[in-house]
Amino acid sequence: MKSKTIQHLLAALLLLLFTVGTSTASASVLLLVHGYLGDGQSFHRAGVIPALESAGWRYAGDWRAAANGHPQRVGPDATGDQVVYTVTLPANAPLVFQADWLTAMRNAAARQHPGQPMTLVGHSAGGVVGRLSLVRGGTGTVTHLITIASPHLGTARAVQALQATDNRGLFAPFRRILTRQAVGGENYDAIQHSRAVLMDLAPPVPGNLLGWLNVQNHPDITYDAVVRNTGFRMGGDILVPAWSQDLNQVPALRGRATVIPSPLEHGLDAGDARLILERIAAHDPAS
Repeated sequence: MKSKTIQHLLAALLLLLFTVGTSTASASVLLLVHGYLGDGQSFHRAGVIPALESAGWRYAGDWRAAANGHPQRVGPDATGDQVVYTVTLPANAPLVFQADWLTAMRNAAARQHPGQPMTLVGHSAGGVVGRLSLVRGGTGTVTHLITIASPHLGTARAVQALQATDNRGLFAPFRRILTRQAVGGENYDAIQHSRAVLMDLAPPVPGNLLGWLNVQNHPDITYDAVVRNTGFRMGGDILVPAWSQDLNQVPALRGRATVIPSPLEHGLDAGDARLILERIAAHDPAS
């Protein structure tokens, strides 16, 4: 049996142990938002969707940007409660563009489940996109935002990637050759095609995206921040420091979020399904 399959089975067993003797969350919809250069399959590949399904949630498909300018759901039909969706956003686009698509997608999902509360879960840059969607587009049926390893105060890695792939100046050809050799041609091209996203993930200063977003009024909903703490220097992971993942460090949200430490690395993991369900149960008065 492949090691990834074994990991998924172990995650499912942990979730079953967690749910035994515990009230399940009330009627709810989960909408999962991928991170930088990810897609809706990111949660499948990491084992999050299989683990949620093992805990009684039903996967109802992936929302995508259709050619007609409207969200389109691809996947199985599902009605009722405890339904989970993924989204596939235009990952190379600026975060404002992604956030507006997310708003359209969550509104379309809400129409499938009238009156049911929605929990929005964003991994990495997806957590910033989720916040931006709520600030620009309103809450709709969203009552809860969970972010996982998200760079709410930006990341120096974005600045480093921009600098390393800057094709301006006398030494640009040599820098391009060295960088392509270091990161690989495919990764280099991906960075070049997503420079707008990386600019949006730079640490906040007056005039840039995070400098604006982090001082805007945020909706009065529940906020949870899962902070990776792998012991990398002062905490956090190799891509985003711990303080940047902490929603309480955002000026507009200071003191309003619950921080959940996680020993994992930056990427998604099947164990994140357990964290998601724990946070839903913690804020569900029926639990």
